[in-house]
Amino acid sequence: MKILKKFLTLSLTVGSLLFTAAAQAQEAPDTLIKRISQDVLDTAKSDKNIQGGNQQRILALVEEKIIPYVDFERMTSMAMGPKWRDATDDQKKQLITQFRSLLVYTYSGALSQVRDQQIDFKPLRADPADTDVIVRSQVIQPRGEPIQLNYRVEKAGTSWKIYDVNVLGAWLVDSYKGTFTSEINRSGIDGLIKVLSDKNKERAARGLKK
Repeated sequence: MKILKKFLTLSLTVGSLLFTAAAQAQEAPDTLIKRISQDVLDTAKSDKNIQGGNQQRILALVEEKIIPYVDFERMTSMAMGPKWRDATDDQKKQLITQFRSLLVYTYSGALSQVRDQQIDFKPLRADPADTDVIVRSQVIQPRGEPIQLNYRVEKAGTSWKIYDVNVLGAWLVDSYKGTFTSEINRSGIDGLIKVLSDKNKERAARGLKK
C-alpha cells in the first residue's frame, strides 16, 4: 500500500508539472508579459530589501523573474547590425554576456525606483497565428504622465521571448545601434567588448557602495 501511495503521489505531481508546463507553453504573449510584469511589481513593492535599495536582492529578482523570458542573443545581434557577421563565435559569446549584464543593471536600476506604479495593458492587436507581436502597455504613476512601455515578443518553438523594449517611443535595441557601430569603427569588436565590460564593472561597483 505504501508503494502504491507513493506511486500515486508521484504520478499526480508529475502530471501537475506537465499540465503547468503545457499551460505556460500555450500562454498568449500579452498574458505572459502581464503575468511577468505584475509578478515583478508585486515582489518589488512587498520586498523591504528591494525598497531599501539592496542591489543583490534586486539583481536576484531580475535574474529569477525576467531573464528566462528574454532572447539576449537576438537583442545583441540586432544591436550589432551587419557587424554581427564579422564577430567570431567567442566574440559573439562575450558580446551577449556583456550586453546581457548591461541590460540587467539597467533594469535593476529601474526596479529600485518602484513604489506605487501600476501597469495598464492595451488589447493585443494580432492574429492567433502571428509569431512576432508587440505587446503595448503604459506605466501609471501617482504623479506625472503615464509612461509608454511596449515589448516586441517572438514565438520560439512553444514559448514566447522578449527581444526588444520600447520606452517613451524609443526602442531599446535601436538606441544602442549607433553607439555600438561608432565604437566598433573606432576600436573594433574587441574594443566594444571592453567598453561594455568596463561599464558593467563600474555599475557593479557603484551598486555595492550603496
